[in-house]
Amino acid sequence: MRASVLELILRGVHLGGSHVLGAVHLTLAQGETMALVGPSGVGKTTLLRVIAGLEVRYDGTCSVSGPVAVVFQEPTLLPWRTAIQNITLATGIPLDRAQHALESVGLGDRASDFPAQLSLGQQRRLSLARAFAVTPDVLLMDEPFVSLDPQLADEMMDLFANLRDAQGVSTILVTHMDSEAKRLADRVVTLGGSPAAITSNETLRR
Repeated sequence: MRASVLELILRGVHLGGSHVLGAVHLTLAQGETMALVGPSGVGKTTLLRVIAGLEVRYDGTCSVSGPVAVVFQEPTLLPWRTAIQNITLATGIPLDRAQHALESVGLGDRASDFPAQLSLGQQRRLSLARAFAVTPDVLLMDEPFVSLDPQLADEMMDLFANLRDAQGVSTILVTHMDSEAKRLADRVVTLGGSPAAITSNETLRR
């Protein structure tokens, strides 16, 4: 049985007077990929923000054994910094490791380019490189393949899977696509209801 790298015991999240999330108990095993699904607005992104430490207005406990990296829906890059600076400034790693991170996503020759000089797909690659550069124990991904054409989304999923497997990182992937969940995840957790809670927890692979 694989060791757990994350345990979230959530009794509730109240934001702006609304009860956004109810009781949620999540665990994530070492090397496991969990797909988190559910209707828009149900609280999936809020749940990721709680785990990442970006949302502290909650009742409960969250224990993570090691660094956490986040890949947001939008690349969230610094537009006035080059591609390699977007990695070094955000992670504190040296230039040689940042260059290696760029090469790992096929952007080795774009280190001096600014985000505006990169396509959306390349910006997503840069965001992925930045996340994996810190060698996280837990990676949180919020619909990272949305708005990409099918071929590019397919390439990005392959790239993510290769990087994930190489590092053995545990991942929570928020997605609306059943095909993404079945392709990438070991387990699918569904949020539903109001306030949102886990309505199903399906193992895809053992």
